[in-house]
Amino acid sequence: MSISARNHLKGTITDIKLGGVMAHLTIQVGQNVIESVITRQSAEEMGLKKGDTVTAVVKATEVMVSKQE
Repeated sequence: MSISARNHLKGTITDIKLGGVMAHLTIQVGQNVIESVITRQSAEEMGLKKGDTVTAVVKATEVMVSKQE
């Protein structure tokens, strides 16, 4: 599968909370954490669970950058 987004971050699901319609994923990427909200149906169709290795794909028109002093 080809995809236009250039930011692919491989990580591990450390927590997943299923709601009525949405699923909240916490993904550990190295020393960082990414939070993602997807539909519950997508999470169930993918069979996502804690400990799974996933790739977070980020496509955004705006990315904030902070310089560390």
